Amino acid sequence: MAKEKPFPTEAALCAAFLDWIDPEIWTAYPECNGWDILLVRREDGFQIGVEAKLRMCVEVVNQALEEYGGGYTATRPGPDCRAVLVPSCASFGIICRYLGVQIIQPYAMPEQWGKRKGKYRFMPELPKRADSHTGDDWQEWCPAERHKLPAYVPDVTAGAKAPVQLTDWKIKAIKLAILLEKRGAVARSDFKHLRMDHRRWLDGAWLQPAAGGFVAGPRFPDLRGQHPRVYGEIAADYPRWKPKEEGSLL
Repeated sequence: MAKEKPFPTEAALCAAFLDWIDPEIWTAYPECNGWDILLVRREDGFQIGVEAKLRMCVEVVNQALEEYGGGYTATRPGPDCRAVLVPSCASFGIICRYLGVQIIQPYAMPEQWGKRKGKYRFMPELPKRADSHTGDDWQEWCPAERHKLPAYVPDVTAGAKAPVQLTDWKIKAIKLAILLEKRGAVARSDFKHLRMDHRRWLDGAWLQPAAGGFVAGPRFPDLRGQHPRVYGEIAADYPRWKPKEEGSLL
């Protein structure tokens, strides 16, 4: 009988890691800016980009490195540290240290041995602001600019295959859907207000013309189903982002 794997999927590995981190210190952005997990330290905005794999391999190391080489890309946004999350590191420890990529590994730990919940502890510990960052752990890449963060923390599954992502476009689309719910129709001026390209929407499938504006078409995307928590948060923020001319469809 085959031995059961502690992490059957990359999503399960990411879930265990997210269960371990301290949410009072770190905010986790799943599937953000090309990372399985982008960790942001609340105190100062320090970022760690994390790529997860069930098996240590060259592919996951490549994913953690800068995508483009050369001096002409030196100012591209990136995290302060880059890491790979794997059950075991095989023989990649030396090469990852040379490349400046931190390996994060889980260790089975009885819950009563620590204050944190969950079956696993992950090492090394995440860097604190007081750390000097000397030695082998958490080499800093000193990006010219950190990743731009979405206005809302994504409510998606980290490490999922073909993951749903919360992009800036998706946040604008949710706002458009909320306008539809409140008014029953939207106008071209709403696209201008939200800074969206209207052409993708006015195809008769997502939106279709009606008296006074546009109404939902037969294939309007189920944005509430994709992002239930974020949808509610954006709806709660309606007074802050709504068009000034409330209800105008001219």
